[in-house]
Amino acid sequence: MSAQKTISPVDGRVVAEIELATPGQIESTLARASAAQTSWRATKLDERRSILTRFVEVMEARADVIGEEISWQMGRPIRYSPNEIRRGFAERARFMIAAAPQALADVAVAPAAGFTRFIRREPVGVVLTIAPWNYPYLTAVNSVVPALLAGNAVVLKHSAQTPLCAGRFAEGLREAGLPGGVFQSLHLSHADVERVIGDGRISFVAFTGSVEGGHAVQTAASRRFIATGLELGGKDPAYVRADADLAHAVENLVDGAMFNSGQSCCGIERIYVHRNVYDEFVQRAVELTKTYVLANPLDPQATLGPMVRASAAEFVRGQIAEAVGRGATGHIDPATFGLDKPGTPYLAPQVLTGVNHSMRVMTEETFGPVAPIMPVASDDEAIALMNDSRYGLTAAIWTSDAEAAIRIGDRNETGTWFMNRCDYLDPALAWTGVKDSGRGCALSVLGFEQFTRPKSFHLRTATT
Repeated sequence: MSAQKTISPVDGRVVAEIELATPGQIESTLARASAAQTSWRATKLDERRSILTRFVEVMEARADVIGEEISWQMGRPIRYSPNEIRRGFAERARFMIAAAPQALADVAVAPAAGFTRFIRREPVGVVLTIAPWNYPYLTAVNSVVPALLAGNAVVLKHSAQTPLCAGRFAEGLREAGLPGGVFQSLHLSHADVERVIGDGRISFVAFTGSVEGGHAVQTAASRRFIATGLELGGKDPAYVRADADLAHAVENLVDGAMFNSGQSCCGIERIYVHRNVYDEFVQRAVELTKTYVLANPLDPQATLGPMVRASAAEFVRGQIAEAVGRGATGHIDPATFGLDKPGTPYLAPQVLTGVNHSMRVMTEETFGPVAPIMPVASDDEAIALMNDSRYGLTAAIWTSDAEAAIRIGDRNETGTWFMNRCDYLDPALAWTGVKDSGRGCALSVLGFEQFTRPKSFHLRTATT
């Protein structure tokens, strides 16, 4: 057997060492999931909802312990990490539990004399969820909970950086009363992930990760007639109009760029500001960024922890250096953030001006605590620049004119369009992307559709 080691970005220690699944373990897991799903699909929806509600309560009760585990595994400051459970995880799970009766109800069609006709939503079978490390519970809950509510079994493959999360899911669901085999987890190599996707007992794959990973999942699934949900990140832009509440825009956008050390799929990665308010916006953004505290994430005072690994921080340093080398200005001296040293995962936040779309920091996903800011002269210029990207996950506008926000949003190539907020998933709204941000839809009542297949009932009730 081979093992995977999880190295903490906090101090380099090994925080988990877990054996990868053997071929026999993979086979028994899939066989058990397939068998368990047959009885789980026959379980009444009210019972499924009760079990999932208890699951949320179990997880909430352990938020502090889970939060500390998150901090050690991927470096988020302890002042924030328990909120992944208390806020986002619980909010999304409870919404999907409440929405399930509507989303999974039979679809009525127009009456026809002598016939009973309706469309029933049947579970697809066994769902494979492949979850990332950056929001290990928020990303997984988007598929695990609605898939279970819809009557599917779930196999969770979590990131090698956050493997303890898989155990927490299994533990919580078991204590909530979920029947054995309905939810299981596997720790797998990349090659074994591809083999599992190719197994006939897997009916759907929910993947969150890189574009390259999405291509690998899609290629593996293409040999079979199954669907995939792919959430692949973005280069999310924001536009600050001249009529924006500047204080509100600065506060939200700096947070949107820096939170979680910039390691958010829908974090702000480029900012366009109308020339009339550009100088003031930059000044305020720099002042706010300088107040961040880069420290050991177990320190309650820390507002920035390390990036997930030293190589990720070096990638971001490379983007910053390239931009500065091409004429950009970095407004933050990394030396003022004492832990920022080359070769370490600790990286100071940065605000860049003098940037343009010839620089990678404006076109290539950064996934780090960097806010590049560019002036624009008009809505049309902002729209053109926002759409000049291979990605389209979210985009945001700061303005006091809601009609203008909708008009501009209609022209923006994105899955979610925000006004006066960013970096948030509303569980009542569809979570989806365009272009290289992926395909499929999670959350909202529409998010159940990928975990079900329609079955038509056409009953002739009168024969004369």
